[in-house]
Amino acid sequence: MNSKLSRHQQSTICSQLGHVKLKLLYKASIHGFTGPAFHQQCDTHCPTVSVGYNASGYVFGGYTKQPFSQSGQYVHDDQAFLFTFTGEKLNKYPVTGPGNAVRMIANAGPYFGEALVLVHGSQAVVHSNPGNYYNFNAADVHGNDLKLTECEVYKVEESAELEKPWRTIVWESEKRKELMESIQYYKPMVSSVRQCRVLLIGAVGAGKSSFFNSINSVFRGHVTSQAISGSSSTSLTTQFRTYSLKAGREGKPLPIMLCDTMGLEESTGAGLDIDDISSILKGHLPDRYQFNPSAALHSEASGYRKSPVLKDKIHCVAYVMDACKISIMPTKLQEKLDAIRRKINLMGIPQLVVLTKVDEACPLVMEDVRNIYKSGYIKDMMQEVSARLGVPLSCIVPVKNYSEELDLDPNTDILLLSAIIQMLRFADNYFDDISDKFSDIEVKE
Repeated sequence: MNSKLSRHQQSTICSQLGHVKLKLLYKASIHGFTGPAFHQQCDTHCPTVSVGYNASGYVFGGYTKQPFSQSGQYVHDDQAFLFTFTGEKLNKYPVTGPGNAVRMIANAGPYFGEALVLVHGSQAVVHSNPGNYYNFNAADVHGNDLKLTECEVYKVEESAELEKPWRTIVWESEKRKELMESIQYYKPMVSSVRQCRVLLIGAVGAGKSSFFNSINSVFRGHVTSQAISGSSSTSLTTQFRTYSLKAGREGKPLPIMLCDTMGLEESTGAGLDIDDISSILKGHLPDRYQFNPSAALHSEASGYRKSPVLKDKIHCVAYVMDACKISIMPTKLQEKLDAIRRKINLMGIPQLVVLTKVDEACPLVMEDVRNIYKSGYIKDMMQEVSARLGVPLSCIVPVKNYSEELDLDPNTDILLLSAIIQMLRFADNYFDDISDKFSDIEVKE
């Protein structure tokens, strides 16, 4: 089942409840808009968050620590509350009569006092009666639209905070400085290459352009936004772009170039074309090449490099993936990624995964990015990425991009810089392999 509640909304709710995560138990569009269907999926489970959705766009519901049943009785819960979202902001309405916080009715869904009932009388409707054990303004909570388009119930589970980090990372300003210097003074192992080229591949909205902007921000010393980024259902990047990073505003170019592509889309003839990826990997594509999802690049196109050399080719591929969307990745998108991975494997180019938006995916990390390797949830997610893409866990690096911040955070920088270090190490593996091939040819000759 796919959750209708966004990851950000889930994190916002979880932030009210401690170090927890939400597990979807009941979805009315699948199980049925009836009391018996709700009780079959949800009875005995607790604590829970119940959420209603209407055609007016309202997202609202309630929390209780008590398990649901069909006893017909009221139950006491001094921690129960109702809520509604205004944009991304959560508005809470605490219980005022804890002795009558939740009622257990067989022919209804989640029943909060007499104030709010989702799936009332086994109908896809809301019963709303403010002031009965919960005080709220009906227009604010659901806009007086009492027809439900969806109802979901989530179990609140403890978020596994591991006793000790499963990866070692040093969170000190000295480490940040050390990582920056390692990148600045890195030299590719092949003298003909001044900058190793890393190709960023990912679905629309995964954070490819934001990742470049974030790395650029670290070296500029303030948050910047050179590459177009944002949220959209279609790719905001429509050209092949090669971005050089500079050490400071007027500093020297760093020895790494990030190559941004159009986002992958699940439908055929949309987003980045798989055949274009081959042209990029081989070094044929010029900077600012305008993508055409319905037709791959051909050798007569303007700027096409017919005889690319090693410095034009891609030396490492990084798949940029949104941590909030791993579990709901569309089948067709996964098939595209599998086809791309097979193609890149044949070319012997090292591949790693950059996992973005880890703070949105896990409340523990949102609270403090230094909890990244203490989060059992993030580790499980990385293991799922490993299984889905067929890459070892050691090839997956989690990061938090800068998106809404105005100032840099040293710990966020350390995660971002660590990802770049891994890219340079993988590029070294590529150059090692190239050198070995040249040596084999020389030996044979």
